[in-house]
Amino acid sequence: MSKPFDVCIRGGGVVGRTLALLLARERLRVALVARPAPDSPAAPPVQDVRAYALNSASRQLLESLRAWPEAPAATAVKDMQVWGDDGGHLEFSAGGGTPLAWIVDVPALEQQLAEAVRYQPQIETVPAPVAAALSVVCEGKASSSRNDFGAAWTVKPYPQKALAARLQSDQPHHGLARQWFSQGEVLALLPMDGDHGNSLALVWSVPVERAAALEKMSAEEFSAALQLACGAEAGRLTLASGRSSWPLALATADRWVGPGWALAGDAAHTVHPLAGQGLNLGLGDAAELAAVLHAREYWRGLGDEKLLRRYERARKADVAAMGAVTDGLHSLFAQTDVRWQALRNWGMTGFAKSGPFKQWVTRQAMGQG
Repeated sequence: MSKPFDVCIRGGGVVGRTLALLLARERLRVALVARPAPDSPAAPPVQDVRAYALNSASRQLLESLRAWPEAPAATAVKDMQVWGDDGGHLEFSAGGGTPLAWIVDVPALEQQLAEAVRYQPQIETVPAPVAAALSVVCEGKASSSRNDFGAAWTVKPYPQKALAARLQSDQPHHGLARQWFSQGEVLALLPMDGDHGNSLALVWSVPVERAAALEKMSAEEFSAALQLACGAEAGRLTLASGRSSWPLALATADRWVGPGWALAGDAAHTVHPLAGQGLNLGLGDAAELAAVLHAREYWRGLGDEKLLRRYERARKADVAAMGAVTDGLHSLFAQTDVRWQALRNWGMTGFAKSGPFKQWVTRQAMGQG
């Protein structure tokens, strides 16, 4: 007869698998509700064009689990340039040898985690939830399990969609990430395929109607629209993949924990992608929950609500702060009035000259706060 499970994790994405590996390292028996990785993975029928920006804390966490994808699947961001829509301009440089972030290919990261899970005997992949002392929901923003535990989901939808694709430039990126804020749109070009590559991941947040029009364009028309939006800074750009899109929203669950259950990652919160911090927040949840369970008193069970509240308190403030920052930036740059343009670009210029404050913000984004 098999031993009972200590923890059941609902969701086999990046956050769910990371948490499973952390808990298995604590010698806990984990049931992971996810599709098992095939013995001989075949190329997916539809290309996954997503890319994540991961900071130093996330890299260290994944490296400790031997789940960090090496180059060219992870590309260091050495510098970043940000443009406003009326002359505002910011530049960030890593300094000290530590990159600002790493742009990670999603399929490569998921495959690394799947391999690590496959060879961890404390983890068993199961097709449906099973009984356990603690259930953790990592199913993403569309989670069907939140309601099972009575967690209300508050959503502030943005009138935008994010559009993702892969691009090729006629010049190498040299590890430089670029971002434009213009007329309510946010366009980011993220370096891919190693330090000397010329591949870029596109994340373009645009009004819903414009997203629909962009998705219908031919590859040539789309490349032309993109070039018009960002100019020649990144070279001549051509579309090198299909396009995917998803609606944007600021959302959070009112309760993240209860007797015998907890939420983590996008099942607990989502933020606007303009700061590239969504997965970093989710991995922070996994790390904190594992740390809380590790440090529990010997007489407390894994599902003890007072214990789980420690995790909720530790993470809610950080997530709320990031949500406020991204929501505020979105609201500020969504304004098209020329007076707002002048104000925000004056602010960008002042921030660029702020010295220690700019350095502090940079360290926070790098996960070194």
